[in-house]
Amino acid sequence: MATPRHVRALLPDVNRLAHLRDAKDLMDRDYAEPLDLDAIAREAGYSRFHFIRAFRDTYGSTPRDYLSARRVERARELLRTANLTVTEVCFLVGFSSLGTFSARFKAQAGLSPSEYRAREVGKGGPPPIPGCFVLMWTQASAQSGRSPDHPSSVSSGTNDREGGTR
Repeated sequence: MATPRHVRALLPDVNRLAHLRDAKDLMDRDYAEPLDLDAIAREAGYSRFHFIRAFRDTYGSTPRDYLSARRVERARELLRTANLTVTEVCFLVGFSSLGTFSARFKAQAGLSPSEYRAREVGKGGPPPIPGCFVLMWTQASAQSGRSPDHPSSVSSGTNDREGGTR
């Protein structure tokens, strides 16, 4: 028996959700790379503006805000665990401007990146990983073309410095 038309309109479009999930996975996987909204929309099979609306309706935020939150999430981890400067963290997680990074970080975390690090380091815990190790590890991962989280995946190679920070 076929589903009535008025009920079908209320059911989620499984294909649409799968395509949006592919785009979201791309942002999760390659957050540190310079991502182009048109390329992400193509991944989902949408035009740029239809993609923004569909993504916001499905996930509750725009693709830009989602990607920014993902980058800040990773920056928080690096600021807690690695001995890197705020500027190094900014570029490692995919921001191209220290001012934008600091503003978005403060909006999401409630503190500037420096204040956040000082608060977290003051709590104690294991010593931070030396920055030179983090940078060597990310460069080695980018040069090998492999992601540490996904051994069978190949990085785009567009930004060797950031390739392994996933």
